[in-house]
Amino acid sequence: MIGLALAYLRDRAGQTALNVLLLALAVASLVALLLVSARVEDRFARDAAGVDLVVGAKGSPLQLILSAVYHLDQPTGNVPVETLALLRADPGVARAIPLALGDNFRGFRIVGTEPAFLALHGSKLVEGRLWEAPMEAVIGAEVARRTGARLGQKFLGSHGLGADEEGAMAHDHAPFVVTGILAPTGTVADRLILTSVESVWDVHGIAHDEAPGSAHAHDDGHDHGHAHDHGHAHDHDHAHAVKADPAGTEGGAASPLAARGGPAPEVTAVLVSYASPAAAIRLPAAINRQTALQAAVPAQETARFLTLFDGAIAGARALALLIAAAAALSIFTVLLSAARARAGDLALLRVMGASPARVFGTILAEGLLVAAAGALLGLLIGHAAVEAAARAFPTLGGIGLSGLAFHPGEWGILAGALVLGALAALVPAAAGFRTDLAATLARAQ
Repeated sequence: MIGLALAYLRDRAGQTALNVLLLALAVASLVALLLVSARVEDRFARDAAGVDLVVGAKGSPLQLILSAVYHLDQPTGNVPVETLALLRADPGVARAIPLALGDNFRGFRIVGTEPAFLALHGSKLVEGRLWEAPMEAVIGAEVARRTGARLGQKFLGSHGLGADEEGAMAHDHAPFVVTGILAPTGTVADRLILTSVESVWDVHGIAHDEAPGSAHAHDDGHDHGHAHDHGHAHDHDHAHAVKADPAGTEGGAASPLAARGGPAPEVTAVLVSYASPAAAIRLPAAINRQTALQAAVPAQETARFLTLFDGAIAGARALALLIAAAAALSIFTVLLSAARARAGDLALLRVMGASPARVFGTILAEGLLVAAAGALLGLLIGHAAVEAAARAFPTLGGIGLSGLAFHPGEWGILAGALVLGALAALVPAAAGFRTDLAATLARAQ
């Protein structure tokens, strides 16, 4: 039965190939949409876990969340480093983690932060140790895999947050050294290079004391501030550059460190976790009343973003289903036409001893074989397209999108394609099943 069905399909190879391709395009679209939507929703939920609030410079709340939590966009600016101490002094804040952005290494962002950032994402060292001194860095699993960096290796950061950013220049005067490599977590930490906030300030020649609450802060009464003049000009007017407005603190008071000359230290954003539910009501409103600060809630901004994203996905999914329906209709038309054209052949099969069920099964097998070929080809095309997109667009690769991953929902798509092929072949198969031998043979003569 299968052999005969294959022979019939080869007999009309052009129509068969067209039906297979049409169904493959529909399956590929559905598979790609499934992989993208599932990955985006899962990654957004995992990366934002434990972050109740993001405090940063005034601007777009969504941009602040995308830059500080997901590291997919440009920051809205910087805030005075005193903001960190003020947040930590608030009884409603359980944890406040600073972020200092501005540079990258081969497209991977260099993030000045504290060891608490690793705990936030469940990151653990698989090799080496955490940073303990300025210009030491820990790299994520994806960074290590893509760059080949190993323990003890030195590298230079480049100004800007993307490898292809115009005007980017390497900070030749301030090389980092890799002291640790993180185990894979499936979160944004896999594609980040983590170091201390002080290291980011040092790279940009910013005088500073130890950051408030820093793991390296000392209470020995000594002044740890130091200015760097490496003859490297930072004339870039990027919103994310680690530079400061001395009058940026609340009330217009200049930072004490600004009096030494040069820009005062700043951070790009602060990731906040609440100590109590009441803080969720009080803290964002209090922060948003400040002239230079804004507070954005990841859950709210992500929900808004995913609402728009889901609308686009739904539209694309509807188009893919329309293509699938067109493929089913094409299979139905071809099989019905073929069944009528082969009426004499089917009647001869009956005369030679083939049962009606065998004739029915042969035509049904044709529809299932076309559907199976289209489904498998569509699966390959869908995964290849996703992998190509992830490699071509850093933002997609940044959320962990990969064509090498398999989603359980793909079984449903494959099953749906087979059901579609079976339904398309059902009427032509029934027509072959009810063939009137005498009348058909009489017409054949």
